[in-house]
Amino acid sequence: MYKIFVIEDDAVIAGAVVEYIASWGWEARKAEDMTRVMEEFASFAPHLVLLDIGLPYRNGYHWCVEIRKLSQVPIVFLSSASDNMNIVMAMNMGGDDFVAKPFDLEVLAAKVQALLRRTYDFGASAPLLGCRGAVLDTGDNTLRYEGQTLELSRNEYRILQVLLEQRGKTVSRDTLMRKLWETDSFVDENTLTVNMARLRRKLEGIGLTEFIRTKKGLGYLIEG
Repeated sequence: MYKIFVIEDDAVIAGAVVEYIASWGWEARKAEDMTRVMEEFASFAPHLVLLDIGLPYRNGYHWCVEIRKLSQVPIVFLSSASDNMNIVMAMNMGGDDFVAKPFDLEVLAAKVQALLRRTYDFGASAPLLGCRGAVLDTGDNTLRYEGQTLELSRNEYRILQVLLEQRGKTVSRDTLMRKLWETDSFVDENTLTVNMARLRRKLEGIGLTEFIRTKKGLGYLIEG
């Protein structure tokens, strides 16, 4: 299921867009706090972003640039400022399309569908995985958080990938060892323990304290 993130401060427009997108069978979510857009983006890990230009605190161009630092996810600008200057600016900042307000929801959905198909039906990379403002880059095995980049070993990356994919759920040690086995010749319980301890130290070093929680007797958990 595709996930669409709507960054729009007009509650009526945002609500209508989210509701209509959901009717297409996609998952849609609107930004709740315009001061924490990147945290919400990382947590949701969308396949496409609908982005208004005129926003409080920071405009849409700013957020487009910030998103582009982390992801090549398609971005569609929505704006009543549809003069050539704003359209050119939106494209130069990294936007993929521009829809002028007021717009027809059917036309918007058709554009979104076409962009999703072009982006993901031809082998494009998977979306980023993220939580609490931390973003796992599936392209280069790094974790980014508040301007810091954490280099991960193969096993450390795999542990985070599995836990983030199952965010909010407890993952057993057996499940993690099976996942690590897929990319290694042999992984025993001690190997998992050592990798987990090293990973936690690295996470704490960039300010992600208790990012991975231990559920005694059950496994490990990253809470969203």
